[in-house]
Amino acid sequence: MPYSFLTRLECSRTGTSYDADEVQGVSEVGAPLLARYDLERVRASVTREEVATRPPSLWRYHEVLPIRDLEHVTTLGEGMTPLLPLPSYGAAIGVPGLLMKDEGLIPTGTFKARGAAVGVSRARELGVRAVAMPTNGNAGAAWSVYAARAGLGSLVVMPVDAPEITRRECVAAGAELYLVDGLINHAGSLVKAAVEERDGYQEVSTLKEPYRIEGKKTMGYEIAEQLGWQVPDVILYPAGGGVGLIGIHKAMLELRELGWIGEKLPRLVAVQATGCPPIVDAFEAGLDESTLQEGTHTLAFGINVPKALGDFLVLRGVRETEGTAIAVSDEAILAELGHLAAAEGTWICPEGAACLAATRELRESGWIVEGERVVVLNTGVGLKYPETVRVDVPVLERDGRVPSTT
Repeated sequence: MPYSFLTRLECSRTGTSYDADEVQGVSEVGAPLLARYDLERVRASVTREEVATRPPSLWRYHEVLPIRDLEHVTTLGEGMTPLLPLPSYGAAIGVPGLLMKDEGLIPTGTFKARGAAVGVSRARELGVRAVAMPTNGNAGAAWSVYAARAGLGSLVVMPVDAPEITRRECVAAGAELYLVDGLINHAGSLVKAAVEERDGYQEVSTLKEPYRIEGKKTMGYEIAEQLGWQVPDVILYPAGGGVGLIGIHKAMLELRELGWIGEKLPRLVAVQATGCPPIVDAFEAGLDESTLQEGTHTLAFGINVPKALGDFLVLRGVRETEGTAIAVSDEAILAELGHLAAAEGTWICPEGAACLAATRELRESGWIVEGERVVVLNTGVGLKYPETVRVDVPVLERDGRVPSTT
């Protein structure tokens, strides 16, 4: 039985097919390539009940992942992160059934490990010697770690303002790291030029290789499985490059075709920051893609993407599921980060907190209806963002005493 039922790659704009067993970037029209599978054979070969007996990693869905041979799988145990109830916080904002998919517990501390695990595994299988990418921090950290695990080289360029911990992760994994005085699009130009000069390097920028999205889509498979092969009413996702939202949408369409879920799809919500809202602006204007924005800024660094290559796919996913796009302020992000930690004892990343701020606003506006099952994506652990919590506390004398509470 094949380990993967991958058949081809398909241009996301034109539908043109490409050979999946050659190293590929984007299509001839510059659009992302999407992996396609023989889902009829998958349906005849494995059941969702069998999947549930497998080890708890994203590789339990290997028939709909692109690695053809188990020996090329590069893993650190990623996947099957908890779907955590938030009863106290959820009740406070009027969404008592609120659930959080907590990607902070995955290797490298963010959901980027999913795309890195699958992307690096496929690069290894296809004979790539090194991967190269621009990053806002966490993706570079994850890809450099998985590249090291696979015995591949890695070249990473990130904005000088990216979280310092992510630089240290890259260096620890032996990556060739550079900083640029600019945003991720400036880093992307440097990476593109470098790859053109180097043999055996593959550019793995967001959606410029086909397999990161395949790792990210496993969040959608897991959510469905963890809910008893049901889907929630709403899923909120922090959209910078938007790969996770695109992947979750792809997963839901595949699951429906497999017959593992019903016809209903969750309404997908793309969450951005008011300091960088290109996809939200495009959604509100009724456009099919966004416009490059200059001078963007948000403390939620992972969603500070002035224009995403796959913006049209994000917008397509939102509209096809009758979802929406919403931007929240940095002030609201910090507030929800604190509210959640105090109510539930979990410290999440600012991008995840943006989804909570959006949930609150959408419930207040009535877009989220009372009684709906809502899932928010927390895409990383709060420990990677120490600057989001200010520690301003008294220093006691050695022979002093802790003040009384009365």
